Amino acid sequence: MAFFSKLKDRLFKSSNKLEEGLDAIVEEGAEDAAPQQSVPEKTPEVPPSTPPVEAPAEQPVEAPKAPPVEVPSETPSEIPVDAPAETPAQTPEQSPRPAEPVTKPAEPMAKPSIERTAAPDPAPATPGLLGRLMGRGKADEPRRALDDDMLEQLEDLLVGADMGVDTALRVTANMAEGRFGKRLSTREIKELLAAEVARIMEPVARPMPIYAKRPQVVLVVGVNGSGKTTTIGKLASQFKAAGKKVVIAAGDTFRAAAVEQLQVWGDRAGVPVLTAPEGSDPASLAFDAMTRAQEDGADLLMIDTAGRLQNRADLMEELAKIVRVIRKKDETAPHNTLLVLDATTGQNALNQVETFQKLADVSGLVMTKLDGTAKGGVLVALADRFGLPIHAIGVGEQIDDLAPFDPEEFAAALTGLERS
Repeated sequence: MAFFSKLKDRLFKSSNKLEEGLDAIVEEGAEDAAPQQSVPEKTPEVPPSTPPVEAPAEQPVEAPKAPPVEVPSETPSEIPVDAPAETPAQTPEQSPRPAEPVTKPAEPMAKPSIERTAAPDPAPATPGLLGRLMGRGKADEPRRALDDDMLEQLEDLLVGADMGVDTALRVTANMAEGRFGKRLSTREIKELLAAEVARIMEPVARPMPIYAKRPQVVLVVGVNGSGKTTTIGKLASQFKAAGKKVVIAAGDTFRAAAVEQLQVWGDRAGVPVLTAPEGSDPASLAFDAMTRAQEDGADLLMIDTAGRLQNRADLMEELAKIVRVIRKKDETAPHNTLLVLDATTGQNALNQVETFQKLADVSGLVMTKLDGTAKGGVLVALADRFGLPIHAIGVGEQIDDLAPFDPEEFAAALTGLERS
């Protein structure tokens, strides 16, 4: 719960944007609710126009004979038109005739009343995540019918939050299933949205697997500036705190800042960082790091790599060479290939996944900088499109700002819901 509170606070840009958009959508449609309620009130005005023609002819004769008019006192609560129809029922000749019109209108009127009361019963009991929060005093909240116009506005809102067109259409369609035409408040829509987001992300929420193989080689890839170096330092520190012996290889030999940053994290966590002169061969460093990790009996070897996507041919050859070299030490290496993504890049993150899947055998994702964007929905689009495991998410620079991915916590934080 501690990280959820932090996640909710750090995702305020995304949640505020979604909440403001949902409020505007519901309030816009709530203004049309009043005229819709006045339509059924006009229907009872039509039937009373027919019976007054027959009533005046029979009332002066039977008025003194009808003091016990207790029978209409039961029916007017449902059908007020039947009161004049029952007064001539006292004559023996007309008794069978009024009996038929009384029963015939009563049956069709009773059927729609049952259907109207039965329809809203299943609607409030929304299945899925946080459904227990539904139904708390919301009588004064504006509501809007879930119709085609509202679904289109919801789709636009989700696309604006970087969920992508395909994912937004899928989410809104699932939200409308079984609820189309039902009047919903902003909170109910947020709960449905959170449930759909959690459903999409549940299959990909998996921590990075730890194998018995020693050392377990973790190759970390990503573009420069995505938070790759910081993520390596945080993961190494957390693994070290969990009792694992970790070695880091600063394989991005073309950026002195990356090497220095890893050394800072290594000193902080008490983890050795192997470096090489600037501009040297990253594959050679990876080979030396593999040898060192084997000699030290390390559990994990984390290898940083360069991220120069502007020259994909060089990067592809560099990554391929690193893999060839470390496989001379272990044919099964690398055991994990983590792709670090920057959430602030929005839909560009999808392109990065496609690119790195071609360059390396990506086994899992880490999303950073979710606190710096108002479009956190890109993570939902990634899960829906690629289905790659999401191992961790980051919302800051501190070591505890990187935590295992929890789909329910993320969905609640993204939509601004409170969790009990």
